[in-house]
Amino acid sequence: QVQLVESGGGLVQPGGSLRLSCAASGSIFSAYVLAWYRQAPGKQRDLVATINNNGRTNYADSVKDRFTISRDNAKNTVFLQMDSLKPDDTAVYYCKMYGFGYDYWGQGTQDTVSS
Repeated sequence: QVQLVESGGGLVQPGGSLRLSCAASGSIFSAYVLAWYRQAPGKQRDLVATINNNGRTNYADSVKDRFTISRDNAKNTVFLQMDSLKPDDTAVYYCKMYGFGYDYWGQGTQDTVSS
C-alpha cells in the first residue's frame, strides 16, 4: 500500500516562502514521476510542477522562476520550494506519484498567502 504524506504548509505573508515535503512509502520511489498540484477554493485542481526519474522538471507558467521542485530518492521525498509567494498561490497543495499505470495522491496541505 503506497502512502504519500505532505507537510510544510501554513500561513505566509506575500513575498514570503514555504517549503513543502511529500514522503512516500511502500514503493520503488525512484522509478516514478512526481508532481505537485494545487486547488484553490471553487476551482479545479491544476498542475504546478513535475519531476521525472531523470530529474527533468516542468512548471506551470504561473510559478516559473518562483517555485522549484526537487526529489531525494534516498529519502523517498519530493519537495516544492515556493518563493515570492502571492495571494493567488493560496490553495490546497497535493503531491502525486505516478507511472506504470498507477497514480497515488497525498491528502493535501493548505497554504495561505495573506497579509
